[in-house]
Amino acid sequence: MKCGENMKIEVSVLASGSSGNALYISGGKTKILIDAGLSGREIDRRLKKIGVAGDDLNAILVTHEHLDHIKGVGVLSRKYDLPIYANESTWLGAEDRLGKVAEKNCRIFKGEFMIGDLGISPFAIPHDANEPVGFIISCGNKRIGQATDMGFVSPEVETSLKGLDLLVIEANHDLEMLMSGTYPWPLKNRIHGRKGHLSNDDTADLLPRIISDNFPRILLAHLSQDNNIPALAYITVKNSLEDHGFTIGKDLLLDIAYRDRPTELFEVG
Repeated sequence: MKCGENMKIEVSVLASGSSGNALYISGGKTKILIDAGLSGREIDRRLKKIGVAGDDLNAILVTHEHLDHIKGVGVLSRKYDLPIYANESTWLGAEDRLGKVAEKNCRIFKGEFMIGDLGISPFAIPHDANEPVGFIISCGNKRIGQATDMGFVSPEVETSLKGLDLLVIEANHDLEMLMSGTYPWPLKNRIHGRKGHLSNDDTADLLPRIISDNFPRILLAHLSQDNNIPALAYITVKNSLEDHGFTIGKDLLLDIAYRDRPTELFEVG
């Protein structure tokens, strides 16, 4: 059964942050992960918390080769015979850390493609990796966006993130906390640089430009443990949206993704 216009998509951020990232999405009969940056055992544990078994999964998508995005990818592929989808440059950067993967499960994408009932549209993001991407996942007329690990918002990113029903978007750091903190200057410059991470202010500036009348849910993700506070990220984005005429809880819903536990299973439909 294909994902029709009235079918729902379910989404849970299983983990988000420098200690590991994983996003669960299901639509129709298809269930996928975007990244698996925790151990295979921990991914299984968090899936169980939202009522999903590892052997329910159909595939894993990989955004880029950094360890906090791929730690459990090879393990899960071997355990559940899952295909792994990544572009060629990401495969080259990740293969040594993935371990042995069955040839039939090595899937290289170059553009848009389908996995079961889900349409997958990758788009380039600016980050210090080989060829990092974000994803738009569609099912019928519902569209989910995933965009983290970005140093700035390129025109391609901004265009890709318009017209969504749910968006997982980075709000990595508070710039003042980062610059006054204990990180060495090279690391501060990397994080704040054009191939680093979006700040709370960056995301607060972006969102009013891409939200129109589609009343989406926004999940703030990849928050730094050392250079951010969830309440600060939330209020920075909330204030910007309200300054532009949006009402949280009426026009759109705003939530935080966690590093130590999954979010609830959000339904879009």
